[in-house]
Amino acid sequence: MSQPVQPPNQPQQPVEGNPYAGQPGQPAPAAPTGTPYGQQPPAPTGNPYGQQPGQGAPFGGGAPFAPAPPVRNNILLGVAVALGAAIVAGILYGVIAGSIEREVGYAAVGVGFLVGFAASKVGGSHPAIIAASAVFSIGAVYLGQLIGISMILSDLAQIPFSEVVGDHFDTVTKAWSEEADFMTYVFFAIGAIGAIGGAKKAG
Repeated sequence: MSQPVQPPNQPQQPVEGNPYAGQPGQPAPAAPTGTPYGQQPPAPTGNPYGQQPGQGAPFGGGAPFAPAPPVRNNILLGVAVALGAAIVAGILYGVIAGSIEREVGYAAVGVGFLVGFAASKVGGSHPAIIAASAVFSIGAVYLGQLIGISMILSDLAQIPFSEVVGDHFDTVTKAWSEEADFMTYVFFAIGAIGAIGGAKKAG
């Protein structure tokens, strides 16, 4: 007695067990790759080309550091600045003294302080710079006194200031010698003290 023959291409029943097992006559499906339940790589944030935490400095360098402050110890430059500041401060002092026709102690202190501060700020706090600042401050006060006297003589004689300075400078110095008293030299000392204070402040 013969067995019944099933018709061809009859749908197969699902097979228990491995769902990826191949069916008769069909290729086996490819198994998924990767880690579906594993940790995903973090999404890029911020600058994608920037330095990441934990990495060293680029180009193999060490950790960044602040540069050391420049050493200010240029004696010649400091003395030159002191001379320039003394000329400018002396002119200003003379204009003030000539305008009010008298000297002011605070102005003499300001002259010295400006000279000493500028010189030490540029050249450093070398003793030679401080000494030069004090000497130039005395010269600045003297220059200011001469300018002040020239302005007063210019007003009295009704002649231009430039003519007083250019043609009658001997008269100006003679007038200074006659008018010089104890306070005149006190102003010199005040200017020098101001220069020392300004140099220490800058240093």
